[in-house]
Amino acid sequence: MDGLNHSVVSEFVLLGLSSSWETKVFLTLTFSLLYVGIILGNLFIVFLVIADSHLRSPMYFLLANLSFNDIGVSSTTVPKMISDLLREYKVISFQSCMAQICFIHIMGGVEMVLLIAMAFDRYIAICKPLHYLSIMSPKRCILFMGLGWVTGVIHAMSQFAFIIDLPFCGPNEIDSFYCDFPRIIKLACTDAAKFGVVVAANSGFMSMGTFFLLILSYIFILVTVWKRSSGDLSKALATLSAHITVVVLFFTPCIFLYIWPFPTSSIDKYLFIADFAITPALNPVIYTLRNKEIRIAIKRLRKMRPLARIS
Repeated sequence: MDGLNHSVVSEFVLLGLSSSWETKVFLTLTFSLLYVGIILGNLFIVFLVIADSHLRSPMYFLLANLSFNDIGVSSTTVPKMISDLLREYKVISFQSCMAQICFIHIMGGVEMVLLIAMAFDRYIAICKPLHYLSIMSPKRCILFMGLGWVTGVIHAMSQFAFIIDLPFCGPNEIDSFYCDFPRIIKLACTDAAKFGVVVAANSGFMSMGTFFLLILSYIFILVTVWKRSSGDLSKALATLSAHITVVVLFFTPCIFLYIWPFPTSSIDKYLFIADFAITPALNPVIYTLRNKEIRIAIKRLRKMRPLARIS
């Protein structure tokens, strides 16, 4: 962290989402409700998976970890965004900005690996159901989680190493509500083009590669099911629909920003609201409404309450 001493800039000014007071009040209320929904909804999924013995399967282990990760992703940006909305002067210290970038990319890497693991889980469940428990063993599930955190740390640190020694001598205004590599690199007092290529090669390639890998896996699953029995195709598509929805919501902003690492408009900051607020809030709803076993587990939980009062 010695590179921090070479920067003249000690804080960054976040321009935020809107300058209209009425819009700020509306956004404050909206994102406050969304954040409460994110915390309660995702914690409920985690609690349900832990409490219900019928949900002790690899799919729900991965789902609980996805919910836990969504809480972390939202908490890196949404609370500050809410607190800044009603402030005239929005600042974030240099150290806090760097920490925010690191946490965003670490947990982004974890989420990508988790989504791949969940796609692999669905492939085994649909295409090789007799071998499901032997292939998706607890050891393999833990391995997926470890791989996710290792990938996230390597992904974040490989980019962080390039920007930590960049000189920042002004300006210090970021046209967004959070810190991220493309906008920070633009403010450096040096030729930013080569560092933009690093971001595109790292985050851009990782986002595009993971997205296309997931799409190919879905196509492969559907083709396999169709060859075996065309009547089961609609059932397989219904099973995958929740996962596909989450993947599209998560990767669209990532691809938009990181393939073109130097934003020319402010539209990307609105797109990333999907990643930080909308997708984490929708995930519990999507998986609850689409998943029969989750709905049954909720009913079992409701039945347990009267029994607990009687005893």
